[in-house]
Order: sequence, then C-alpha cells, then structure tokens
Amino acid sequence: MKILNLYCGIGGNRKLWGDEHQVTAVELDPNIAAVYQDLFPKDKVIIGDAHEYLKEHFNEFDFIWASPPCQTHSSFRQNIGVRFRGVEAVYPDMKLYQEIIFLQYNFKGKWVVENVNPYYNPLIESNVELDRHKFWCNFKIEKAEFVRPKLREAQIPQLQEAYGYDLSGYKLPNKRQVLRNCVLPDVGKHILDSATVIA
Repeated sequence: MKILNLYCGIGGNRKLWGDEHQVTAVELDPNIAAVYQDLFPKDKVIIGDAHEYLKEHFNEFDFIWASPPCQTHSSFRQNIGVRFRGVEAVYPDMKLYQEIIFLQYNFKGKWVVENVNPYYNPLIESNVELDRHKFWCNFKIEKAEFVRPKLREAQIPQLQEAYGYDLSGYKLPNKRQVLRNCVLPDVGKHILDSATVIA
C-alpha cells in the first residue's frame, strides 16, 4: 500500500509496519524528521505542515494515518496544568476535527486519526479506544490490551525500552517528550493489520 503517515514524530506507530509498504511521512520539526529518516531510511520524509500536506496530497495514497498535536486536547494539561499549576488556558486545536471530517467525506481509501482522551466530550465520537488513545477511522478495529509504562513516572530509559528505540546518539531538545508522544508500536501494527483485513 501507499501510506501517508502524518505528524509522524520518530515513528512509534510505524515501527512494526515492515518494509513492504511505500510510506511517506510528514513531520514539521526537522530534528525529529531527521531521526525518523535515520530509523526508516526507505520512507520518504517530508519536512512541512502535515495539515496542508493532507489537503494537497490525500488522493495519492491507499491508507492515511494522522496524529495531530494533542496538547490542547489533553485532560492532564487542562485538569492539572491549567486548574492547579498556572498553565495558560488555550483554545483546543480544531485541526483534529477538520481532518476527521475531511477524510470522512473526501478520502476513498482507509484512514485513521489518533488523539488523546480529551478533557471535554469529543465533538465527534471516536470509533475505538486503545491504550490511552482515541481513534477515528473508516474500518473496524478490534479492542485489544497493550502494556506501556506509566507516562507520568517513566523516564527516558523506560520509554526507550517500551518503544524499542535508542535515542542516545541523537541531539533532540526533549527526548522524553518525543518518546511520550509516540504511539506504541504494537498499537500501530494492530491498526495497520486491521486496515489490511480483506472483508
């Protein structure tokens, strides 16, 4: 399949997809994109705005995965940070829902959009919840259990072990956050396997 991996980070969701697919990954941060390219040298990596790339190129792919930024939707940020720690209150980033609606009505292939459990009732109900994420999609994803470290306590060594990455050779300003942003590789594989099931 031709796969578009939007907001790819270092590729937690991508790690167990294998090399049989043609993957294009889009990441805004050039330092993170460089790590992804090093980890997945066969993938085409675009440094740029994933939201705009989706709109311009969606018809070129068979499967699209989007993981738009989750910080403004996060229950931890709102319920702990804003309420008790003086973190600035911000508008939720509505690109999440723009992309869900855009894919629902315009894309003919399989697609999935991933984000955290928000602090508010989702404006569009997700199709499934796995691990600590909600997934909106146009195919059936079976519920499954996954093991991950507790994110609030986990430090870089535990996160690297959980995701199977060693970032010691890379200069990234916040390795812990980069790892925390990853989708568990087992979750990524479970979803891609679900998308490729022939009905």
